[in-house]
Amino acid sequence: MTKKDLQKKPTNPQEKGYTAEQITVLEGLEPVRKRPGMYIGNTASEGFHHLLKEVVDNSIDEAMAGHAKKIDITIHKDNSASVVDDGRGIPVDIHKQTKKSALETVLTVLHAGGKFGGYASGYKVSGGLHGVGAAVVNALSEWVRAEVRRDGKIYTQEYKRGKPTGKVKLVGKVPPKDAWQRGTKISYKPDTEIFTVMEFDISYILDHYRQQAYLTRGVHLIIKDERTRFSYQYYFEGGLVSYIQHINRNKVVKTQPMYVSKTMENVMVETAVQYTDEFSETVMTFANNIHTPEGGSHLTGFRAALTRSLNNYGIKNGYIKDSDKITGEDMREGLTAIVSVKLANPQFEGQTKAKLGNAEVRGIVEDVVGGGLEFWLEEHPADAGKIMEKVLLAAKARLAARAARDAVIRKGVLDGLALPGKLADCSESDPALSELYIVEGDSAGGSAKQGRDRRFQAILPLRGKILNVERARLDKMLGNEQIKNLVIAMGAGIGEQFNIDNLRYQRIIIMTDADVDGAHIRTLLLTFFYRHFPDVINRGFLYIAQPPLFRVQHGKSAEYAFSEKQRDSIIEKYLKETKDKKTAKQEIRTVGIENQESESAVNIRGIGVQRYKGLGEMNPQQLWETTMDPANRVMLRVMVPDAEKASKIFEMLMGDEVAPRKNFIQTHAKSVKNLDI
Repeated sequence: MTKKDLQKKPTNPQEKGYTAEQITVLEGLEPVRKRPGMYIGNTASEGFHHLLKEVVDNSIDEAMAGHAKKIDITIHKDNSASVVDDGRGIPVDIHKQTKKSALETVLTVLHAGGKFGGYASGYKVSGGLHGVGAAVVNALSEWVRAEVRRDGKIYTQEYKRGKPTGKVKLVGKVPPKDAWQRGTKISYKPDTEIFTVMEFDISYILDHYRQQAYLTRGVHLIIKDERTRFSYQYYFEGGLVSYIQHINRNKVVKTQPMYVSKTMENVMVETAVQYTDEFSETVMTFANNIHTPEGGSHLTGFRAALTRSLNNYGIKNGYIKDSDKITGEDMREGLTAIVSVKLANPQFEGQTKAKLGNAEVRGIVEDVVGGGLEFWLEEHPADAGKIMEKVLLAAKARLAARAARDAVIRKGVLDGLALPGKLADCSESDPALSELYIVEGDSAGGSAKQGRDRRFQAILPLRGKILNVERARLDKMLGNEQIKNLVIAMGAGIGEQFNIDNLRYQRIIIMTDADVDGAHIRTLLLTFFYRHFPDVINRGFLYIAQPPLFRVQHGKSAEYAFSEKQRDSIIEKYLKETKDKKTAKQEIRTVGIENQESESAVNIRGIGVQRYKGLGEMNPQQLWETTMDPANRVMLRVMVPDAEKASKIFEMLMGDEVAPRKNFIQTHAKSVKNLDI
């Protein structure tokens, strides 16, 4: 293209007016405020708490580098937060490139810090690897105040929505009696212009930083909540061993914990291993204290080392014969393990850092864990024997499960891939457009079949409660008719033959009654998916339908309510039309809803309120309008952001141990309203 061509006026009408003037250039931290979701995920609770995580991560990095021992986190009454550490303190001298202080550079320039091998080169390993943490917090806060104690002096600088209100100030000297003091204090308040949630969730904060304290052995974490005046402290000298004991505290353990820690080729590898009497495995992996839920090279190396070490020990000591067909899956049954690596330049797959990609880490972890595990097995023959017994039992159960699974699949083949007789399938063949409703009971199933859109909605009624799979092996599961029908209907297989790409529906919707039995069935189904089809949850394919609890009718008008609050609001609206709102509120309190929950219908001044206790009480048209019509329905997507916490809940609610479940019921009994028995 010549210069003359470039000077020609555009001939396409859509090109007119599109010149260099329409190109927006965002400077400094403007891109962060313009598109906060790109940096912190969202502007709701997750993103709101992500700011605190970014600030604390910098202090954790100081602790991992051996420069900090104590971190104080304070949640203030105005929902601002402060984080103080006793690390080296952010440098305040002038940065050569930016011509600003290093403190201001770190807080106002993206990808600036001591974690890139450039200026400062302050960290061998770190968690804040994108280098945007401090600057992003500054950009998305109403105000930030930084205080640095270095070389016996105290420096401060303040910012407003990412911009400094002045230069770094020397405000004084550290008192002689506190001359040893050093470190950084960052105080900030999330911006109300950015976030839709402006309140810290202390339970989330406690869970997250308990985990960080386990992973950073010897660090003292103090969390203060000024809103409730509660203070919490975490300090775990045992590190990963303490962590694995915490995870298994409600399980029957078969061995004592095995711990390995070694640095090889500048990669620090730590792992703790313990076996329980569970049927599933729990393996948590971390890279530079960042949870990697999808695993990666460190997980691959760990599994290879475990399989090789146990196999060698079993053959050497006569547990495993040549005829035995032992798999890695057999060796991981009942396993609880934590694998933590710390390295200088981790390569994560994806912005969410869900998977570690460094290929060299696999071999390092395999060597470190393999050597440590082989030594431990020789030194603890009693524990090693228990592990081998469990491995052999798992292998026998796997073969029995395979026979049961093959029988299910073989039956499908002989029947021409026949689907369960109860299943009313849809005509759509594209899984991305297809939905499967798992419905409680034949009555509700009948209404759902009549009310559905046959083109893309399939219905599978369940008769009664399915098997509790928390303590059941695969062969027993597939002997249960309800579970067998569900597995065949989904079409993706189960166990080692599961393939998510063969799933026949990419929206699987649990639809149960809004009562105790319905909640129990829902919990049983969630346990089934969480333990045996985690990919269905991870891919966002599992949902919970939200049928309405009430139908409020006034004359020819009718509305549905999904909560008591919404129901009362509708009643008040209808009664307001009678210009008697005061009387309306009084009648809501005294006439009836709360006092007549046992009744299926209540009448208040000509307004009929029907309470749905079961899906079967709705006719097909009502079920379609309220619960199945994509234009009107409300559904909850099942997500598991914290797998460890979810696993504990399922173990407590569905496992064999009665004491934890009894304690949970006693603790939360008073918070249950309108219990249907």
